[in-house]
Amino acid sequence: MAATSSCIVNLGVKGNGNPEQPFSSSKSSQLLLSSNVSFADNNTKYCLSLHSHQTLLSACLTKTKKSAFVVASAKPEHLKIMISGAPASGKGTQCELITKKYGLVHIAAGDLLRAEIASGSENGKQAKEYMEKGQLVPNEIVVMMVKDRLLQPDSQENGWLLDGYPRSLSQATALKEFGFRPDLFIVLEVNEEILVERVVGRRLDPVTGKIYHLKYSPPETEEIAARLTQRFDDTEEKVKLRLQTHRQNVEAVLSMYEDITLKVNGNLRKEDVFAQIDDALTKLFEDRKLNSGSLAA
Repeated sequence: MAATSSCIVNLGVKGNGNPEQPFSSSKSSQLLLSSNVSFADNNTKYCLSLHSHQTLLSACLTKTKKSAFVVASAKPEHLKIMISGAPASGKGTQCELITKKYGLVHIAAGDLLRAEIASGSENGKQAKEYMEKGQLVPNEIVVMMVKDRLLQPDSQENGWLLDGYPRSLSQATALKEFGFRPDLFIVLEVNEEILVERVVGRRLDPVTGKIYHLKYSPPETEEIAARLTQRFDDTEEKVKLRLQTHRQNVEAVLSMYEDITLKVNGNLRKEDVFAQIDDALTKLFEDRKLNSGSLAA
């Protein structure tokens, strides 16, 4: 057996006793999870679900006259990924490719902020002031929004892909204090002149929400082109301020995730960029499955 985990469990009795009545035997209240755990009692069937720190286990205890044996199946935890990079480094594009293949919930801190701004909330008004100056929005505004989104049922059940956050050491520290640590921290590295060109030419279709680029990904029709808008922070002046802020903070963030960081060459075609990421995620997922299989063995 390659790995074991122990936890305190209550066993719901299904038999002649009261339904779901906790089993109170002190000898069996603490179990060491393995493929062969037994204890003595009368002919009764017990069913339980166990949550260990690293793996979700489903187990059924089938009782005989003298002993019961646990038949456990292990399911690997879903992936928890962060992706970081300067503005227009391709985070959104890569997130689409990652979520399509791995089914993770895409959470973009920027989208959460823009939703607050669009709603006209007090948090949104404050966030807009900072963004217009090319500065980071204070932690107290962003951290709680991100935390609440990571705790939503879909994020917990499917795993998550956090896009563009954290952007500073203080934000990374805040996430750590809330118990959020990724399995992999992806950093897209792109030359600054390429980043500026990508940002200045970027346009948004307010009807569909699709992002276009005047040079690299132009709109399909003149009708779409006529309604495209430019984000207020997608000007050359503001993007240079954002890049300066990014450079000042990125090294501190990397120090928090140094042991799980994957640096990716983002100057390449999107397919080639994704190939680098896909290789790492595939290996991570396969390792997770192997570890889960060892726990169930």
